Amino acid sequence: MSATAELLEGEVCFAGVPLLLKRADQLAATGTLDLSRVTRVDSAGLALLLELNRRCRARGGKLVLRGADERLLRLARFFGLDGILHFE
Repeated sequence: MSATAELLEGEVCFAGVPLLLKRADQLAATGTLDLSRVTRVDSAGLALLLELNRRCRARGGKLVLRGADERLLRLARFFGLDGILHFE
């Protein structure tokens, strides 16, 4: 895994998730996502984070999510995913 964090920006929502999913292997390969510039995440975005986490784990790694705002953390808690996704 790379020491460099992959930066996500803007909205990570239903409309944009298919484009991000095309980059899923690249995003998961770093092992770290910087979410500090993400302005909005919906349930589709949360599903994308789960998929990236799955791909990272399949390679023997652990996906670290940095810089998540309180809204994303609340959404993850609401769906019971705060124990699955690793937020820093």
